[in-house]
Amino acid sequence: MAHINEAGVKKIVEICDRYANEKTPLMMILSDIQNEYGYIPLEVQQIVSEKTGISVADIYGVVTFYSFFSLEPKGKYVIGCCLGTACYVKGAQQIIDKFSEILGVKPGETTADGLFTIDALRCIGACGIAPAVTINGKVYPKMTVDQVGQVVQEYLDKEGK
Repeated sequence: MAHINEAGVKKIVEICDRYANEKTPLMMILSDIQNEYGYIPLEVQQIVSEKTGISVADIYGVVTFYSFFSLEPKGKYVIGCCLGTACYVKGAQQIIDKFSEILGVKPGETTADGLFTIDALRCIGACGIAPAVTINGKVYPKMTVDQVGQVVQEYLDKEGK
């Protein structure tokens, strides 16, 4: 989406128009754009700014404050490792380290093939099943370091790798 085509601009304008009557539409607009494209680059923020009258600085502030928004494209499979207190004390750091080791990327990065992104999350509200990992919304409860390779392989198998 580095250079947005006419259809892309039209879609972003449609998303903005959906919330024209809302008092505070920004979060809804950004959420819909994130869901549609997977990330919200500066070029898109400028279009939203022009359409809503909200400054690019304010939009950028929201995009960079909330961890579920991204300025860069994410992988096909987004691995969210909870590092909240309950998960952390039950070994979540070792789990995210193992994902990083296997995939060769650090938290916040995407593999070169575009398949995986590792995200370090604060609390995902799954303290009773800590340590918890999510992949595209699927929750892996009571994750162990020994399970990480098996979980990665599950997704590689889906890709025929």
